[in-house]
Amino acid sequence: MNLTISGHHLEVTPAIRDYVQSKLERVMRHFEHVIDIAVILTVDNLPEKEKRQKAEINLRLSGKALHVESLAHDLYAAIDSLIDKLDRQVIKYKDRLQQHQHEAIKHMPEAPAPEVVAT
Repeated sequence: MNLTISGHHLEVTPAIRDYVQSKLERVMRHFEHVIDIAVILTVDNLPEKEKRQKAEINLRLSGKALHVESLAHDLYAAIDSLIDKLDRQVIKYKDRLQQHQHEAIKHMPEAPAPEVVAT
């Protein structure tokens, strides 16, 4: 698994990097087949004297790519809500994979063949 953490208008400190990695462990315990993860942390300076913190993640799984983004006034809050959203999406994807395997035609019970009446 490749993990890339980058910042736009923001320096990614070791504390932020460790925080993101510790939060991603929660996702990794649900689904281990992750190819790579790209996290982008952004600070937007708005003219209304408030800053908007944005966190995005692109998660490539085997057969699927997930994209999640979150906005908040605090970067840590944005990361927390991002991980919550990503966790829900990974669980939903994992459930779809498991249900798809159980609904295969070869596992369906066979219907009895209709009897042919000769006249």
